[in-house]
Amino acid sequence: MLNEASDAAGGIAVVFPEFDPILFQIGPVAIRWYALAYVAGILLGWRYAAMLARREALWSPGRSPATPAQIDDLVLWVTLGVILGGRLGYVLFYGALMDPPIWSNPLDIFKIWEGGMAFHGGALGVAIAIVLFARAQKMSMLKLGDLVAPVVPIGLFFGRVANFINGELWGRPTDGPLGVIFCNDRIRALYSGVCPAGEMPRHPSQLYEAGLEGVGLFLLLWLAVWKLKLLAKPGYVTGLFLLGYGLIRALLETVREPDSFMPEALSGYVTMGMLLSIPMILIGAWLIWRARSRPPVAE
Repeated sequence: MLNEASDAAGGIAVVFPEFDPILFQIGPVAIRWYALAYVAGILLGWRYAAMLARREALWSPGRSPATPAQIDDLVLWVTLGVILGGRLGYVLFYGALMDPPIWSNPLDIFKIWEGGMAFHGGALGVAIAIVLFARAQKMSMLKLGDLVAPVVPIGLFFGRVANFINGELWGRPTDGPLGVIFCNDRIRALYSGVCPAGEMPRHPSQLYEAGLEGVGLFLLLWLAVWKLKLLAKPGYVTGLFLLGYGLIRALLETVREPDSFMPEALSGYVTMGMLLSIPMILIGAWLIWRARSRPPVAE
């Protein structure tokens, strides 16, 4: 249950619940909500992609780039892309700029269970997996991307909810009605009596992202696929995802806690998430322009 408390300005803020990031533990084996978020995103995305592949009318006058059996194989490639790309992206984009850098203790690079995944790195890993799989199976890379893009918001939704449960990636301080105090007894015990987010209300930016990157982007792509029939134009749906995510992420970075490692001239104004979203926005806009300028592909 959410508890309320008065903040320093006299307003009302929600006190972060006593969530346990571990669902249950048997001996040394712990099942975490964050891991379950990945599992749920992959399994539900797998089934949704298989459903899209079976609906040939959505691809008319062309056809689906993959059979359900090929999608079963693709899941492994995409999962590896998400995990390896997400972790490597975190190490390069964020961990390398920390003080000290993450590789000051090389073993920390492999501690995925402690958190530290970058979506932009995961997206790049998935893109590489799609290219390699498409070449191996001799299928269209753009159409395969269009098959994968609509399912990504499912994983984004579960991942951001897990971020909230973990009490991480909180937003900037706020005196608005949606403020959450990311501090409780569990967090104090974990950090030697200190709450890293302080005891002031902050934007629950994880929930904003779950709503916009997850639910909102899913509905946009659902409309593009099922109502506007844009799978007939290779690259269009992929472009919508890249452009939509890039714009949403850049917007929400304004309420997320700024990166402490950014140069002083940029600190507080530009974040790493904004910088990494610029290529997504540009590539997405180009793919949409390219698809709009060409007639549907018949096979």
